[in-house]
Amino acid sequence: MTDLPKQLAAKFLVLDGPDGSGKSTQLAMLARHLTAGGADVECVRDPGGTDVGDRIRALLLDRGSGNIGATCEVLLFMASRAQLVEERIRPALGAGKVVLCDRFISATIAYQGASGVPAETILDVGRAAVGDCWPDLTIVLDLPAAAGMRRIGVPGGNRRGSDAPGGRTLPLFGDRLESRRVEYHERVRANFLALCRPEAYPRPVVRVDAGASAETVFERVLAELGQAFGNADDEHA
Repeated sequence: MTDLPKQLAAKFLVLDGPDGSGKSTQLAMLARHLTAGGADVECVRDPGGTDVGDRIRALLLDRGSGNIGATCEVLLFMASRAQLVEERIRPALGAGKVVLCDRFISATIAYQGASGVPAETILDVGRAAVGDCWPDLTIVLDLPAAAGMRRIGVPGGNRRGSDAPGGRTLPLFGDRLESRRVEYHERVRANFLALCRPEAYPRPVVRVDAGASAETVFERVLAELGQAFGNADDEHA
């Protein structure tokens, strides 16, 4: 485990999961941990992370955008993703950095899949968008839908939001995706868990129980990274 920052050089890692699972908190903790261990870390978010991507992100999450169809959502997410890969992820990996990404194609399978778009369709569009640039490991932080909604200040998924952890004030009903009812978010969670099955996704996906304290969840994240990469041959020594 002590060599983990070195083992993760030029690796692409994604933290994903249902709303309220703590992925942004865990990504920040992981970035600090790896940087302290000597790793060169590039943190990105999806959608967004580029000028083009941030504009697409604002459109997708704005309740004023109206009723965007699920297939249109898939294409918008993939457009943002294609730019993120070209502009930031590939160059960072080429420079030997650890790339930590907040969400990726796994999220589109979970969310737009919950709206009825088949996973295989999303994967096909994803292959066109990112080519061979898939995460070396995706960690799904798993949390029941109702608990996640409470964490982000939208209890029941359909009441007025309150101040969320970290000082973020949610608008009425949360953003356009957070505002959907808890039944939708239960389907999202089921789709994330389905990705953990062998051969459900082009690269490995593992589940981490996100129901504990941030510190306990972080230890679980490190354990999964150690299991996946800790025994690999160190090609960067």
